Amino acid sequence: MLNGSLVALITPLQNGSIDEDAFQKFVDWQIGEGTHGLVPTGTTGESPTLNHDEHRRVVELCIEVTNGRVPVVAGTGSNSTEEAISLTQHAKDAGADAALVVTPYYNKPTQDGLYLHYRMIAEAVDLPIIIYNIPGRSVVDMSVATMARLAKLPNIVGVKDATCDLARPLQSRMAIQGEFCQLSGEDATIGAFLGQGGDGCISVTANVAPKLCATLHEAWQKRDMDTFEDVRDRLLPLHDALFCETSPSPVKYAAHLLGKCQPNCRPPISPLGEAGQETVRAAMVATGLMN
Repeated sequence: MLNGSLVALITPLQNGSIDEDAFQKFVDWQIGEGTHGLVPTGTTGESPTLNHDEHRRVVELCIEVTNGRVPVVAGTGSNSTEEAISLTQHAKDAGADAALVVTPYYNKPTQDGLYLHYRMIAEAVDLPIIIYNIPGRSVVDMSVATMARLAKLPNIVGVKDATCDLARPLQSRMAIQGEFCQLSGEDATIGAFLGQGGDGCISVTANVAPKLCATLHEAWQKRDMDTFEDVRDRLLPLHDALFCETSPSPVKYAAHLLGKCQPNCRPPISPLGEAGQETVRAAMVATGLMN
């Protein structure tokens, strides 16, 4: 089962194109810093503005440099079921350990529509699937009942929960009554999420603080509460700063401050404004990641 700190990887860009060298160096650095898993081509990886060839290439680059050292969970979601099946099949063929499949956005399917979407993907591709429930972006919220129904399918193995509803992990655990991986999609509430039965986090903050994020989860697993609380509190200003504007603009600027990539995102995500830059820089200093 997936657990601990998995990083929602940024996609470095150079002159508008994927910076493949920077991306692979970034992935290698993440593993060296102790990150427990890698999630390319998700929201933070700017998947909505990658074309299909770029999307597949980023997944391949991640798997290549990882070389089996930690799990790779490839983002393969789409609001087209057929497209999601195609991207998930590619992830399997490329060697991904699992796929992260976002709830279909814009279409606003019913709960039955959500069930059908995931069942069709699960039946088409023999790869573990993590449901990505993020109603703030997709404008649809998978119910606990629908998730429990999907959990009966053998390769629907977990959820990335970005609902900000801290009752959900406990409700889901009680409804599913079996092995089902629950990963938070909200860095700032990870302590409470773990306390409610969660297993880990797919983290934006881990892009720039991978060692601290890994330490947080390792302390939780050991029930080393002094270390856990110290790191949790230390990271909070950074969690907040990395969402001072629409993600991933703040986190790419933070990674730029560390010399990991250029700060630019693809339109319509705009460059981080001056006030945002000051906020991110101050949080990086406060967290001890830079002077």
